[in-house]
Amino acid sequence: MTVAVKKYVWLLVVVAIFACNQTKKVREIPVNDFFKTQDRALYRLSPNGKYLSYLTLKDKKQHLIVEDLEQGKITEVSKLEERNINFYAWVSNDEIIYYKEKEGSRFQTDLYIVNKNGTGEHLLNADEKSKVRLLEDQLIDDKFLLVSSNKRDSTVFDVYKLNVRNGQMTIAAKNPGNFTDWLTDSKGSLRMAISTDGVNESLWCRENESMPFKKIITNNFKTTLWPLAFSETQANTIYAISNVNRNKNALVEIDCTNGKEKNVLFADDTLNVTEAQYSKRRGKMDFVVYETWKKEKHYLNEDAKGIFENLEKLIPDAESKIIHHDKKEQHFIVRTFTDRSPGAYYLYYAESNFLKKLSDINPLINEEEMCEMKPISYVTNDGLRINGYLTLPLGIEAKNLPVVVIPHNGPGQRNSWGFNADVQFLANRGYAVLQVNYRGSTGYGKDFYAAGFKQWGQKIQQDVDAGVQWLIDQKIADPQRVAIYGYGFGGLVAINSAVANPKMYKCAGSSAGVLNLFSYLKTIPPFLTANLQMFYEIVGNPDKDAEYMRQASPVFHASKVKIPIFITQNSKDPRINGNDAVQFVKELRKLNLTVTYLEKEETRTALNREEARKKSYAALELFLQDNLRKR
Repeated sequence: MTVAVKKYVWLLVVVAIFACNQTKKVREIPVNDFFKTQDRALYRLSPNGKYLSYLTLKDKKQHLIVEDLEQGKITEVSKLEERNINFYAWVSNDEIIYYKEKEGSRFQTDLYIVNKNGTGEHLLNADEKSKVRLLEDQLIDDKFLLVSSNKRDSTVFDVYKLNVRNGQMTIAAKNPGNFTDWLTDSKGSLRMAISTDGVNESLWCRENESMPFKKIITNNFKTTLWPLAFSETQANTIYAISNVNRNKNALVEIDCTNGKEKNVLFADDTLNVTEAQYSKRRGKMDFVVYETWKKEKHYLNEDAKGIFENLEKLIPDAESKIIHHDKKEQHFIVRTFTDRSPGAYYLYYAESNFLKKLSDINPLINEEEMCEMKPISYVTNDGLRINGYLTLPLGIEAKNLPVVVIPHNGPGQRNSWGFNADVQFLANRGYAVLQVNYRGSTGYGKDFYAAGFKQWGQKIQQDVDAGVQWLIDQKIADPQRVAIYGYGFGGLVAINSAVANPKMYKCAGSSAGVLNLFSYLKTIPPFLTANLQMFYEIVGNPDKDAEYMRQASPVFHASKVKIPIFITQNSKDPRINGNDAVQFVKELRKLNLTVTYLEKEETRTALNREEARKKSYAALELFLQDNLRKR
């Protein structure tokens, strides 16, 4: 048994005791405090490490700021009132590119370049119908960027050399129709492409840009093979996270000439690798991150171990994540967090082992007032072990509590340990919060992932119900006061609970929830049509699985709902069909059922979106109070 597993088992024993019987008075924290927009975000360092940039909100305007770390001078590079910057990057020591939302749309962007002193801003993509994605963030010959764009064909992305001086784009690699992603080596040369036929994914490689791409390996989409970087020391070798011929993800080396695995850098049958960091400066993989109930690092070289262990000693009571670093990998932007704190951003100087705080993510959150997020585990009726998290409110005995179940979004996602504003808000209101990593969740191996395919409204539902029953059996949950609420596919699970098991749940809620699997498949954008066969296998094929999909879509089963329903949505959200929610609400009201329906407004600025978010959570609070607090 590994050390990590022993820790996990021990923690489960601790959880079973639930030593959380605080008796101090708990302050009811204003709902707005939990969902405050960050004052500063998206910190980045210039390649030479001399300049720090970030986005900030001031007077309801979004600003891109550059700070001279040596002289302390602060420059406002860009200021926007009605349009947001979705992404930005340093492309040299003097220039930044960034995406602005297009006028009238939060889902289309314009690409700009600007000098660090705020001069010379100009638009790079003039085609309003196409999208441009950055592939390599460093300038080639002081004027070219590698980008992908669907300007030739809206359904596929070709690779172009974009001249940032005059905006001209020259095609560098034409997409044959099924390439979905591209990868450069450390020198910025385009060396790899990924293709899909919707079910099977292939890796294509080439030795240099003058040669054609050659297919080296093909796997079913259930199998993970994520190329990370090309080796600096071994020709035609890439590092990849892979579960080829194994159930859990490992870090391996792949031979690009034949697609064969040539070396395993880290593997453990009980652990699942979720991330890995490559050092361009050292030409080596620094560490892997694996996840049990928390994420932990395993170092792969002594240089990296020395740097990051020194950092961890400076922040011993928090998890840390490297957000960005300079080219020499001596200055790092670090984000910290715990389950009880959203954390802060820091600037770490590795050469002097000095840590400088940049900003709190949410200064309104007091860690002492937040609740612990503990791992739980139980077994379903068909013998599958399900893992999740339980957060108990402070100051209340863990007995006969009202419970809110939050099934996560999907497909292919999971709950992880860390600060969750939704969870802490509900726990502060006196609810125990259950998060379930039902079958189909990632992080537990490909067998567990595949076990959830086409099980919406069926075994996935049973996994969540089994978690509630476990809480009832432990005497933690009051069986008469259980609610379920989710976002996206979590909303599908929640509303299906009202359809399939109204005796277990007192009320159910959905935010931007999928209510109709048929409509969901129709909203898949053109550039993802190559993945349709994959969605058919995970969600259902409307031609072959129509009966199942109809059974798993709550929009068709309003007559079976017997409990109060809460629904909030953005009617212009392209990911869902707003008419489904409207029709569902109409049917429920015809049946004289209690329905709270809130339509979010389409807003462009971060502050306006914050106000809409606060409004929906305030409505959710009243809904739960009306339906769970009464006995």
